[in-house]
Amino acid sequence: MLDTESALGNDEEAQRKILNRLRRAHGQLGAVITAVERGGQCRDVVQQIAAVSKAIDRAGFLVISTAMKECLSDPDGNGEYNPEELEKMFLSLS
Repeated sequence: MLDTESALGNDEEAQRKILNRLRRAHGQLGAVITAVERGGQCRDVVQQIAAVSKAIDRAGFLVISTAMKECLSDPDGNGEYNPEELEKMFLSLS
């Protein structure tokens, strides 16, 4: 389970945005599953898959950008992530 305290510090606004994006992706994924089960049109299924993927990517980028902001605001702190690790996480989403 994601520890939002360490992943997002105390940024409640970022946490809210991330959860909203993930909930949207969850709903879109449900629509994809239903469309496939019902023999939906290829175009509709692909559009829904693209929407799910985009929502998840944006949530991931928001997690990383929040960690980057925290790292930049306290570069000498005992943050959980160093710049190299943040870059690796960022590139893993691309």
